[in-house]
Amino acid sequence: MLGIGAAVLFFIAFLINAADISTNQTFSSVNVMLLGLTALALHVAGIGSTWSRRR
Repeated sequence: MLGIGAAVLFFIAFLINAADISTNQTFSSVNVMLLGLTALALHVAGIGSTWSRRR
């Protein structure tokens, strides 16, 4: 799930950068890309990738 979220964040960062959209400092393309990298790192580490049922 985090891998899909990372892909979406990378796509949003690409659109912001390619369209040269002016945003505030919080939603700049670099910050969105860093959020995507964080989600990707968590996905690779195994966090959020398993479906476990607790009994």
